[in-house]
Amino acid sequence: MTSSRRIDPLLNRAQDHQDAIARALAERQRTLAQHEARLEELRRYAEDYAQSQLAATSPAQLANRRAFLDRLQSAVEQQSRTVDHSRQTVEVERGRLLLASRDKQVLEQLAASYRAQERQVDERRSQRELDDLGARRARLAAQAAEGAGP
Repeated sequence: MTSSRRIDPLLNRAQDHQDAIARALAERQRTLAQHEARLEELRRYAEDYAQSQLAATSPAQLANRRAFLDRLQSAVEQQSRTVDHSRQTVEVERGRLLLASRDKQVLEQLAASYRAQERQVDERRSQRELDDLGARRARLAAQAAEGAGP
């Protein structure tokens, strides 16, 4: 088996690995988008609720309103941390994809180098065979010329 053929399984595995990482990155990006959308919803809701002019008729209602606003703000902060974590995860996956892509590219270059070397060996072999054939014909022609001599 030629060197270039021996590297093909490694190339296939590198491609599969790169594809798996690309799928994981796409999933992480979808998750990030969902978290960002949820954060935006929470922010809008908290802002709308804070700006609404609900008539509070008692101190207890005012306290409940303030407590609810605090919980909303806490939810916004937690979701913001979730978005930040999700962004970090996306960046990690991007880095992994870049590394997998580089690994595959190195293997592709190695395979191309092997194939080029194999082509050169084949070309030299073919040239030797042609040279040998030409030399044999020349010898046969020379022998035929000697045998047909005076």
